[in-house]
Amino acid sequence: MGSPEMLEALVVPVVEEAGFRLVRLRVMGAKTKTLQIMAERPDGKMGADDCAALSRHLSEVLDAADPIEEEYALEVSSPGIDRPLTAKEDYARFAGHEARIELLSAVNGRSRFKGMLIALDGHDVVVDAFGREGNERIRFPFNEIKDAKLVLTDKLIQESLKTSDLKSKDKI
Repeated sequence: MGSPEMLEALVVPVVEEAGFRLVRLRVMGAKTKTLQIMAERPDGKMGADDCAALSRHLSEVLDAADPIEEEYALEVSSPGIDRPLTAKEDYARFAGHEARIELLSAVNGRSRFKGMLIALDGHDVVVDAFGREGNERIRFPFNEIKDAKLVLTDKLIQESLKTSDLKSKDKI
């Protein structure tokens, strides 16, 4: 199977040429592989028609390059409301929302946090981490993040609905 870097080098130009931004690329599964591509339009949205169109574009390129030796399924999707946080810009864009973050190395004795995203400060992410003793403001380099995603909250849902309602009204 091709390396993640090789797959990304193959996929990113197709995604960008189709007018989207790659959010995450992952190969999952032991016996039957799934190549998961999460993408979004520049406005942060990704509808079913967008997923189908991008899937067709990717299938043509992937079929020709054949980067995964064994049989696999291609899955193209939106990042969803409780999306993964994969780019520095995500931490600025979603400041004020809750996230779960796992670090490569411990900070203040912890490598897993749930807390409120405060800011992206240069190359550092600033979070008010929830704890038994109250919130603790922590700062860590972006490149220390192993995995992160937004937590589905009422605030996040309401913000998503407002954005969707505004987009719908614009189309009428």
